[in-house]
Amino acid sequence: MTAYEHLQPAYRQYADLDTDERIAWLRADRWLETSQATTVIRRLEDLLSYPPRDRMPCLLIYGETGIGKTKIIRKFLRDHPPRFDRSTGVTTMPVVAMQMPAEPIERDVYGELLNALGAPGPQYEAAWRLKAICRSMMRDMGVRMLIIDEIHAVLTGTFRQQRIFLNVIRFLANDLKVPMICAGTDLARQALLTDQQLAERFDALHLNRWSNDKNLAQLLSSLAGILPLREPSDIGTAAVRQRVLELTDGVTVRIFRLIETAAVEAIRSGNERIAIESFTGGELVLPLISMTRYSERQLQRRIAR
Repeated sequence: MTAYEHLQPAYRQYADLDTDERIAWLRADRWLETSQATTVIRRLEDLLSYPPRDRMPCLLIYGETGIGKTKIIRKFLRDHPPRFDRSTGVTTMPVVAMQMPAEPIERDVYGELLNALGAPGPQYEAAWRLKAICRSMMRDMGVRMLIIDEIHAVLTGTFRQQRIFLNVIRFLANDLKVPMICAGTDLARQALLTDQQLAERFDALHLNRWSNDKNLAQLLSSLAGILPLREPSDIGTAAVRQRVLELTDGVTVRIFRLIETAAVEAIRSGNERIAIESFTGGELVLPLISMTRYSERQLQRRIAR
């Protein structure tokens, strides 16, 4: 029989690595498909192929911190990377993703956009000049979609700064005739609603927390099939799902960090598997402060009962 039959064939080789190599593999960044992520990426693909028109469709992707918005955006960017044509010396960039600056200052917004285009602008250049450079470069590079992450940061500015920034979004969408994608926390929706005319252009796609259903069971089953543990893990049971939700509150990044931490402990201890005991023993150190605080609240509620 083939060794490590509990693992997917492509991942069995990693179970033969030594302790340090397996832990390093666990901590590396990687993509794992989920139902919500698939829905978002399909919507992005649809918008990317949208023909230019006077009123381009836009999309707001929102949800609380750690739910997976930025991860999805980075996957989409990997699927649509820049291309350099050696014969013409021109780089095409179908998708540009920038991060919202710390303050919604017009010059800083264009500066971040130029950074995303791979051409940082002069630090003290006037806003109108940076805008002209951005427009010219995006046309020359064939940009077909603009993504702005952490859009909720617009609320850190004054009312005047917020209005100017929202006008910048409207101007770019109208001028370039490309779909505008904004991503952020639940406050992002509030930020866009401050401009009713602009809000009418945006479809809203909310990323939900995980719940104790078939989607979570599928996620944990998929994780069990790729973790480089030498014994079969038992993380698809109802008891494990409930415990994972108690410790993570259904937030994606917390779930992945919790499973990673439990897998590292399983390797170091020699148990080589994850089970319900992996999450109930006092030796498990929760990886995030937010998870520790949530666990304490759960414990207090149980005591109160």
